[in-house]
Amino acid sequence: MELGAFSVSLNVEDINKSKEFYEKLGFEPLGGDPAQNWLIMKNGNSVIGLFQGMFEKNILTFNPGWDQNAENLESFTDVRELQKQLEEKGISILTKADDNSEGPGSFTIEDPDGNPILIDQHR
Repeated sequence: MELGAFSVSLNVEDINKSKEFYEKLGFEPLGGDPAQNWLIMKNGNSVIGLFQGMFEKNILTFNPGWDQNAENLESFTDVRELQKQLEEKGISILTKADDNSEGPGSFTIEDPDGNPILIDQHR
């Protein structure tokens, strides 16, 4: 099962302070807008998202259709198909992508320890 690009979405209290911290670790901005309280940063193949006031917990994030540089892949498994495959394997879907839609969509699941996992397709 190919889930797409992986990143960790961090719930931060002060996006500017977090940005400065992660820059010291070698991360550079890849996308987003700190004025809108979100920023994507990259160091090599490692990608993190900084999100201020958008959710309660840190989230493991997968982006079907993207590589680690947020560039489109030629082929990928649609988020709705991934959702169907996971449901067939007995995984409970917390928030669902609309099965009757196309293009962008997302769904969320949790691992056995309650860690949220977001499968978020942007195209």
